[in-house]
Amino acid sequence: MKITDSKSLGFVIRERRKELKYTQAYVSDFTGFSISFISDVERGKPTAEIEKTLKLANILGLDVIVEKRG
Repeated sequence: MKITDSKSLGFVIRERRKELKYTQAYVSDFTGFSISFISDVERGKPTAEIEKTLKLANILGLDVIVEKRG
């Protein structure tokens, strides 16, 4: 999926978490990130901390790849 904004990234992260059948509380316990942070990311909050967001994606088994267009 092409990620064009924080909402599309949040959508992918939420769908992966649900695919794994993890609750936000479980991910919070496992990662140490607050439930409110996880919720913010999943809702596409544009000010969510990028380092933590990338770490969350990786923990859920997602790779974030940046490629040049064209």
